[in-house]
Amino acid sequence: MSIDLTTHYGGLSLRSPVVIGACPLTAQEQMRVAIDASGAGAVVLPSLFAEQVLLWNQKNGQRLTARDTQVLARAQRFKVDSFCNDAETYLSIVRRARRQTALPVIASLNGDNASHWLDYAGALQEAGASAIELNLRHPPPAEFSDAREIEDSLVQAVQIIQQSISIPLFLKLSREYTSLSHLAVRLLSGIQGLVLFGRSPEVDISLDTLQMSTDWCLTPSGKISHLLESVMRVHAFCPAMPIAACGGVSNATDVIKVLLAGADVAMVSSAVYREGPDIVRSMIDGLVVFMERHGIRSVPELQSIRPLEFSSEEERLDYMEALASRVPPSQKSGGQRRMCGDRWGHVQAADVASADANH
Repeated sequence: MSIDLTTHYGGLSLRSPVVIGACPLTAQEQMRVAIDASGAGAVVLPSLFAEQVLLWNQKNGQRLTARDTQVLARAQRFKVDSFCNDAETYLSIVRRARRQTALPVIASLNGDNASHWLDYAGALQEAGASAIELNLRHPPPAEFSDAREIEDSLVQAVQIIQQSISIPLFLKLSREYTSLSHLAVRLLSGIQGLVLFGRSPEVDISLDTLQMSTDWCLTPSGKISHLLESVMRVHAFCPAMPIAACGGVSNATDVIKVLLAGADVAMVSSAVYREGPDIVRSMIDGLVVFMERHGIRSVPELQSIRPLEFSSEEERLDYMEALASRVPPSQKSGGQRRMCGDRWGHVQAADVASADANH
């Protein structure tokens, strides 16, 4: 049976639903060639920071505000060994990437003020970017009166940028918003897709120095359960919003699950670091095998099955059962194994953590 993996993601037509997420690897020409050969649907370039774009704006004759000047002062302390020294170099990378391959190239911008990117977003489009992924970090909560004001500023920011470009604009969100589902509805008029979720560092506190520390590391494999629930809820409440599932997608099983949960594409980064670009081919092959097994001929046909979700009543009953359950002492250390069925009627083993952990 012929399987069509053509995927539509926010105005982009992709040959497969596996996208390589923003990371320094995608800035390397040889890596992009390997990613193209692996069958990926698109590639997201590493982020360019607002501090770098402000320098570009200044060189192009824009007047800077007092706050912009403060941000520029911070940019002067930017000593990280970056793949890209300035915004002009980033445009060159976009141009080379588009000449190098027909694979859609998505540019990535990271900062906290949409006005910094208006002209530069247009320059990215002229350079050949297929779309722009915006990682908008809002200022600290103390600068806003309430959560609604934070969301208002986000909605206004993406609408401003969208007016300056004609290519798709995707927004990468963190987990901290009050209701992602309702926010997705508000964002429909300003963006062409959501990326759930943006990376955050692991935070710890040293008891010796009484200082906070952060650690950036690869996303562990086998950790998509938190992602599935969020994707399900956003898609069920706002099915018109295209979604990229990002965070812990490590194998073909993960790809299949996020697609069934409501994502249009699975975004992969850490798995490529661990196993190289060949992991993409493995993911795609596994997806094809799954679709053949269940008589699914195309990605839209796969999407017609979703969203998979519990009813609110089922979810509440499962929650109460989990909290009320007692686990025998002999099984607490290693976890309990139980057999559970999926919607296809196949029975599989699943790990069940101790119910005590829920209390």
